[in-house]
Amino acid sequence: MTAGNVFNLLLGFALPLLLGNIFQQLYNTVDTWVVGNFVGKQSFSAVGTLSSVTNAIIGFFMGFSTGAGVVISRYFGSHEPEKVEKAVHTFVALTIIFCIVMTALGILSIPLMIRILNSPEEVAVHQRIYLTIYFAGVSGLLVYNAGAAILRAIGNSVYPFIFLVVTTVLNIGLDLLFVIVFKMGTAGVAYATILAQFISAALVVFMLLTTDSVVRVRLNRIRVDWTMMGQIFSIGFPSALQLSITAFSNVFVQRYINFFGTDVMGGWTANSKVDQLFFLPINSLALAVTTFVSQNLGAGHISRARRGSTICLLMALVSTGVMVLVVWVFAPAIVDFFVEDSEERVIYYGSMFLRMNGVFIFAACVNQIYAGVVRAAGRSELAMFYMLFSFVAFRQIYLFVMTRFISNTPQSVGISYPVGWIMCAILMFATYLVVFPKASEET
Repeated sequence: MTAGNVFNLLLGFALPLLLGNIFQQLYNTVDTWVVGNFVGKQSFSAVGTLSSVTNAIIGFFMGFSTGAGVVISRYFGSHEPEKVEKAVHTFVALTIIFCIVMTALGILSIPLMIRILNSPEEVAVHQRIYLTIYFAGVSGLLVYNAGAAILRAIGNSVYPFIFLVVTTVLNIGLDLLFVIVFKMGTAGVAYATILAQFISAALVVFMLLTTDSVVRVRLNRIRVDWTMMGQIFSIGFPSALQLSITAFSNVFVQRYINFFGTDVMGGWTANSKVDQLFFLPINSLALAVTTFVSQNLGAGHISRARRGSTICLLMALVSTGVMVLVVWVFAPAIVDFFVEDSEERVIYYGSMFLRMNGVFIFAACVNQIYAGVVRAAGRSELAMFYMLFSFVAFRQIYLFVMTRFISNTPQSVGISYPVGWIMCAILMFATYLVVFPKASEET
């Protein structure tokens, strides 16, 4: 990442990430499609509305992985293999701890999450089934993402992508087998998901145990280095806290949506699936720019890091614009794809949410790309603060005031996401302009 054409490097790194994220997203998308077409509307609404709940639990670890990736990238870029090895083995040790904690926390929190969601009972029964199985097998997801973060930190985004392709195909096959052949309903898609995740975890573990690169994991060296853990937490904790709290806040947004009943929930679920697809190129490029900037700051290439940031933002805006155009034109057909014999009201609400939120998704490009840059520059606490303010405090204040004093409609609730994106885009761009030069001078 420290030499060569910036655009080609970013594209070459981000493209496998994007393809990998698409396949990873297919886990939940296929789940919702299968239950929507072969189980029923209640199961579709249940499975499709749980991403905010699962992200609230595992979001902390995902942010923590980002911090570990930044630390590994920095030492890799500055050619300090001993510190890279310490960072990798410390991260592996902490991942094992997280697997135990996240499994217990996820299962114990299910009754609370169901109460907060306030779903109709015919939906809630499916939510309990899915969440119990999902969190029982969440270790596979955590181990895969930890291993993928280590590989990506040194510029290897190809192998994580290959592993995801294999396991996603397996997940689709298991979904169809468990639901259509064995008639296992909601439980079937949950079992298919965790089995596929364990396969991806096994593949990435095998890669780390056998690779000849500096990130090779040796079992007898897995231990916590306290100094290295401090560095990982100093960068990863703000990001982890932000992701976890934001996801938990989105549970309350889902509660506002659930107030309007199953049809609006179905439309919102279809919107959420596409909304997550919108974020695939954005998140892939955000990860790419974090690695790019981290390595170049570690090597002292400040102007190159700035140039990469600008190029990455333009790539995000263009790719997102193409997706927005397609979704705007084919919104009704996209909603109908997810649920067999979709009712007219489900299609209406789903199309409305898709078109309304798609117009503002460009603001998310700005806040996510510059958040990645600011984290890479070592100021992840600022990215955390502004994202928490925008995605949690500002969004919840908007929802409270709007629904109680102005207009409590599906439209006014749905626009709460763009409201947060726009506020965060303004704050993150200002933060980049002020903080990045100072961080670069210190480097």
